[in-house]
Amino acid sequence: MSNYIQLLNNLDRLELTKIKEILPSYLDAAIKNEKTTTDVLKELTDEEIKFREERARIINLKISHFPSHKTINDFDFSYQPSINKAQILDLLSLRFIEQCENILFIGSSGVGKTHLAIALGMEASSKRYSTYFIHFNVLMDKFKKAAAEGRIQALVKHFTKYRILIIDEIGYLPIEKEVANGFFQLVAARYESKPLILTTNQPLSRWGDILGDFTLANALIDRLVHHSHIIKITGHSYRLKDKTLYEEGAETSAL
Repeated sequence: MSNYIQLLNNLDRLELTKIKEILPSYLDAAIKNEKTTTDVLKELTDEEIKFREERARIINLKISHFPSHKTINDFDFSYQPSINKAQILDLLSLRFIEQCENILFIGSSGVGKTHLAIALGMEASSKRYSTYFIHFNVLMDKFKKAAAEGRIQALVKHFTKYRILIIDEIGYLPIEKEVANGFFQLVAARYESKPLILTTNQPLSRWGDILGDFTLANALIDRLVHHSHIIKITGHSYRLKDKTLYEEGAETSAL
């Protein structure tokens, strides 16, 4: 067996997939004296590292469970002037993760809360931070089942393992007190250690109604807002944007 075949076998055993793929072209360049051995080895390892980082990024995005892929570049800040664009771009630097700061997006349906939460989550995921996205009602269903099976602590531990947890659309439906207690335990477990990104259509003053316990709600909110960025969005729903433009165009045509 030639040394070249043995080399390919070694690359397979070491799972150096990218190096094996591009090795022939680099060997050709070395033969032509276009590259030194050191240059070849460095560039091969650079390409392998880039390949692995991209593969990890794709895997992270997949397991983060985002319902769709949205970025800041897709967001129309001009349609929502109540949002401080500089603040959002600063959050995109991900300083909030190292500083263990929560982010709360508060606003009515369709104003872009979920879009911004996903965009921040995708940026974090692409930088190898373990991230998970879940709808509040789905999470509460999990807590309800866990409560019936005596597994609340296990579920809290599971969702505490993620560096960033995104909980979307708190407030559409009230929840049972036992389930609310599980949610409080989750927030308390992550307090000052791992940030949460939350979206809600209800002001914090109404959370007592949602959780069915004002004392519990106050304790939960206290932990959420202690180290946090609270972003209140006021404006029209993006879902009505095209309709509004269409109607304005129709009126103009009629004139």
